[in-house]
Amino acid sequence: MRIIIAAIVGGIIVFVWSAVAHIFTPLGRMGMSQLPNETQVVQTLGGVPSSGMYIFPWLSMKPSAEEQKAWNEKYKAGPSGMLMIIKGGGDVMSPRQLGSEFVSNVIAALIAAILASFMIGSWFKRAFAVALMGLFGIVSLVVSYWIWYGFPAEYVCGELVTEVVGWLLAGLAIAKIVRPPFVSITPR
Repeated sequence: MRIIIAAIVGGIIVFVWSAVAHIFTPLGRMGMSQLPNETQVVQTLGGVPSSGMYIFPWLSMKPSAEEQKAWNEKYKAGPSGMLMIIKGGGDVMSPRQLGSEFVSNVIAALIAAILASFMIGSWFKRAFAVALMGLFGIVSLVVSYWIWYGFPAEYVCGELVTEVVGWLLAGLAIAKIVRPPFVSITPR
């Protein structure tokens, strides 16, 4: 039961901290820029058939030698990139998005609470371990996006700060709620 309570409390903390970080600090917009000629670009993108992730220049999974060579030349010449397109538009921060984000935060906090229940150590050491889980997520995923897809370093840094601080705050609560395992030390 303590693990469930810790997951809910940790999820709430991460959800609230993320909102604060994105609404009241520059962390949520670090590395982002406005498109020049936004109206024209958006009109052009209106011809995209459906919502999705679009990478350019495109290369099929099994290119011929000529296609591979042409793609290499296009890539070297630039520009290259990735676009996420939501075709139909929608509300900014819809109830569905907010609910989904909250549920994902609680699930992540549940994983952290389960792992914290296995940890031996002081309250702060276990909280710090939860913060390291946030760091692990950034290093294993978002840093790869920086390396391979050109995500701006400022964006990566903003996400790093947001996640590590959020998971440290959640970790403080999770480690307080979830007790460490009992370890018996018997003299030899």
